[in-house]
Amino acid sequence: MQSDPNTGNFIGLRTALISAIVVASAALRIAPHPMNFTPIGAVALFSGAYFTTKRVAIAVPLLSLIAGDMFIGFNRLVPCIYASFLASVVLGFWLHQKKSVVRIGAATLAGAIQFFLVSNFAMWASGLGSYSKDASGLIACYVSGVPLFWNTLAGDAFYVTLLFGGMALAEKRFPSLREPLIVVAGQKSALG
Repeated sequence: MQSDPNTGNFIGLRTALISAIVVASAALRIAPHPMNFTPIGAVALFSGAYFTTKRVAIAVPLLSLIAGDMFIGFNRLVPCIYASFLASVVLGFWLHQKKSVVRIGAATLAGAIQFFLVSNFAMWASGLGSYSKDASGLIACYVSGVPLFWNTLAGDAFYVTLLFGGMALAEKRFPSLREPLIVVAGQKSALG
């Protein structure tokens, strides 16, 4: 794609590719899927790892969640769920400088675990389920959520493989994709 340094209209191939991957993955959230087998956790990690502007890295999964919830519906758990995905963006920041299979795998596992802990605690605390408001109710909530944890982990692993693997292959094939994008001459890099 062309860019004009005088006008500040820098739209690079790398940003276009990253944006397309994120948009396509986010759209899959509203398609029929097994419960919790969605790309949003992977999109959050990917955004944190690839966008150089933290504001954009945070906005991408949040906008994906909002867009999906406009079709799926909002509920009392939304603030906790969104906060959990923001924690996954922070895990992605940890991957920004060094992306290895081990680090990506560790971040994927950590993201699934923290989502399980946060979402089940929120379910218990909100009173949406029929769990008693004591330790045994909290334990029962976590136990009933274990099958969904495995779906979350499987979905995150699947989509992380597609996103990070696809980007690694694209960067290998097209070395120009490795270069960060400068949005406006004289200012900090905006999108990675």
